[in-house]
Amino acid sequence: MTSKFTHRRRLLGLSVAALFAPALSFATTPGQTVQVWKDPNCGCCADWVTHMQDNGFKVQVFDTGNTAVRKKLGMPQQFGSCHTALIDGYVIEGHVPASDIKQLLAQRPAALGLAVPGMPIGTPGMDGEAYKGRQDAYDVLLVQRNEQSRVFKRYASS
Repeated sequence: MTSKFTHRRRLLGLSVAALFAPALSFATTPGQTVQVWKDPNCGCCADWVTHMQDNGFKVQVFDTGNTAVRKKLGMPQQFGSCHTALIDGYVIEGHVPASDIKQLLAQRPAALGLAVPGMPIGTPGMDGEAYKGRQDAYDVLLVQRNEQSRVFKRYASS
């Protein structure tokens, strides 16, 4: 026969497990494959690929440019950058930090994906020695399928 104390302890254990389940799924996101379309001669795109690999993602690279793929995947041109990626049904445009992609995959919002328009200095891939530690302020945008967006995460300048 189970005592009230044992029953409460089991419930507490289940509650704690439920509380940490989102964090656990966030931690297990890496290992997923990211498909990346980029120009074969773009160094910052190659650096972003390295950033993704360093953060546990498997990366499949297509050195064919990204303009046609961006259009095919539905990412509006106003959010455009030098590379386009696809992971688990989400479009990733530009130099989005891996931590934000992990958060997107953990939260699973109804959206097209994330974008960092342009090529802000200090973003992953645009943070090499040539920039001497400089980081411009930039926003990671959550892009909706209706071409609307909102700030997903804001990064300050340094």
